[in-house]
Amino acid sequence: MTSAITPIGLLDSDQVRSVIGAAVLAPSTHNTQPWRFRCTPMGIELHADPERALPVVDADRRELLFSCGAALFNLRTAIQALGAHPATTLLPRRDEPDLLAVVRPFSAGKPDPRLVELADAIPRRHTNRTPFAQAAIPAATVTRLRHAAELEQAWLPRLDAVQLDRLRELVNKSHHAQLADPAFVAEWRYWTGRDRTSRDGVPDYAAGAMPADDGGWILRDFGARPAPRRGRIGEGDPLVVVIGSFDDTRLDQLRAGQAMQRVLLTATAAGLDASFISQPVEVPAVRTELRDLLGGGLWPQIVLRLGRGKPVAWTPRRSLADVLLPPDRFASRP
Repeated sequence: MTSAITPIGLLDSDQVRSVIGAAVLAPSTHNTQPWRFRCTPMGIELHADPERALPVVDADRRELLFSCGAALFNLRTAIQALGAHPATTLLPRRDEPDLLAVVRPFSAGKPDPRLVELADAIPRRHTNRTPFAQAAIPAATVTRLRHAAELEQAWLPRLDAVQLDRLRELVNKSHHAQLADPAFVAEWRYWTGRDRTSRDGVPDYAAGAMPADDGGWILRDFGARPAPRRGRIGEGDPLVVVIGSFDDTRLDQLRAGQAMQRVLLTATAAGLDASFISQPVEVPAVRTELRDLLGGGLWPQIVLRLGRGKPVAWTPRRSLADVLLPPDRFASRP
């Protein structure tokens, strides 16, 4: 489907291919990669892919929007690194709810060195679910992570010791609630434990982290069987943060996804690894409890653990041909 790649604005075809290639390196729930792109004379369109929605774990498609927001931030950043300004319109048309954004790279701009650094981090960022080393993260780095979230209209409160203890309880509560749901288990098994030839889903060599009942951290098994595999993580680790928004509309969720990706790329540029603690934001009742834990002012969108882990294999991505929509002469109309 190479004909779907066309020059747009200041970008030639190879540059358009490269920035969409950067976009698809974003993380997504169960590595579903729920996005599609279309090249039009008016810009690059980002569409949600409803066929890759998760009807059980993400019934309201909040995480789908979050994942697409992460892809959008990669797209914007890659365009900026090429010296073009990515003028972006979010949710441009009410009659097309799956059209999430249009990015128009038509004006030039001097690349911001900080954004070039983030663009360089895009191919290096990947989810690391291994135990992290016992090493404190400098306060200056935490400040940069918090600022990264704020630049995208989201907020990153760091949890204190009391809140962390409560979070462990909430993660275990939500984890067990999910495993008690046969529909969740079926959906989980479908997307996880895949072999190395699969271009989507979580491969069988991946494992995730979650807190244990005894106060330590255990490795969550992303294999075919939904059972945690024990293995303690160091006492001084991980740094656990929450990305939250003041409201919980589709627009807020899309922005929060961009904030998450800016935080993840900032962490990667600082030499940190990251993974997700998704359970407490996937169970609605527990998410409400987490919101109360944060003081009631923020809607928690994702919980991250940050630190330094062992090298791990990357999760696969679909080819560009699989994520490109055919040209549409009516696309990106005013």
